Amino acid sequence: MSDFIQLINNRQSDRSFDNSRSVEHDKIERILEAARIAPSACNAQPWTFVVVDDAHLVREVGKAAAGLGMNKFAKDAPVHILIVEESANITSKLGGKWKDKHFPLIDIGIAASHIVLAAENENLGSCILGWFDEEKIKALVNIPPSKRLLLDIVIGYATKPKRRKIRKSLDKIIRYNRY
Repeated sequence: MSDFIQLINNRQSDRSFDNSRSVEHDKIERILEAARIAPSACNAQPWTFVVVDDAHLVREVGKAAAGLGMNKFAKDAPVHILIVEESANITSKLGGKWKDKHFPLIDIGIAASHIVLAAENENLGSCILGWFDEEKIKALVNIPPSKRLLLDIVIGYATKPKRRKIRKSLDKIIRYNRY
């Protein structure tokens, strides 16, 4: 099995982190480089990545991500990478209007995938969160009110073992040449 296939098989959504262990800055930098080089429609790169690694701020962002009983584990993650949607360039916007697709959402999904795979490559656990108190987190890290905070990716040293993946079989999800 190739190293890449092994990497994607190992990557999982981790929900338990060692909150006494910080993540090394050089690992975060390599993860961010993977996000930076992610492809995007018309090379628009419609994102800003806000790294939260200050202990006090991590706790506050973690609490905002753990609101309403969801994502309680987020308060134990030592790093949050927040993905803010930025305006797409004119060609991406025009193409999106023409094809009735909002390409920045697709682009940010690709960048998020790069982030979590790069984290796995650094032997770090991660989980992509879409459920959080957006307004509270935006206020905590000074994201302008006019911007959308789409994802919070928590990263840290996982404390639980890898789980067996349960996925649909290929014959249930793949079609060749026709639906």
